[in-house]
Amino acid sequence: MYLLIGASAIVWFSLAYLNGLDLSKAKDFFRLIPKVVSIDLLLIAVFVKWGWEFKLFRGWLVPFPNLSGTWMGCIYSDWKNPQTGEKPPPIPVMLNVSQSFFHLSCVMRTGEMESRSFSEGFLIDPDRQLKEFAYSYTSKPLVSLSERSTPHDGSVVFRIIEKPKRKLVGRYWTERLTKGEIALEYHTSELLEELPCSIGEHPVTEDNSRR
Repeated sequence: MYLLIGASAIVWFSLAYLNGLDLSKAKDFFRLIPKVVSIDLLLIAVFVKWGWEFKLFRGWLVPFPNLSGTWMGCIYSDWKNPQTGEKPPPIPVMLNVSQSFFHLSCVMRTGEMESRSFSEGFLIDPDRQLKEFAYSYTSKPLVSLSERSTPHDGSVVFRIIEKPKRKLVGRYWTERLTKGEIALEYHTSELLEELPCSIGEHPVTEDNSRR
């Protein structure tokens, strides 16, 4: 609000100077209101669309980091095969984050499932050195796996790491009573639509359908 008021004042005085108006006169003062409001709305629109991404505003005007893009990594599930007692190997995973100043959405994909967030939020508290984001999701496995892997809901909490490398490290749990850890690294600013073959090709097994 202070920034907006300051910008409005600058615009007001600038327009008055360019148009040779005397702001001490009520008529000249109020005739500028429509122009000032229009410029303010334009500045807000530019900030919300692009400006918030600049590091210049991080920390004091924009409290959260920009996570937009594709993140790659692995899921480490604590589920154990009831027949062998062994845990499944790490599951390659891709997370797409679409973020704007007011909105955040996440889509996670493995070779067997796709999950989409329905509730998201940041947990930012510099005084407590807390920098996390969390979301709840609905997971839909491939139709071919419907007999042994049903759609379900779950939640994820990620710790945001920006130095020395951009990483997301967190934990998840589901209503199927499975849980585990997820480790991701920033891959690209593009939102990829499927896992690259080099990391996405893995056999369809009962183990990694438990996520």
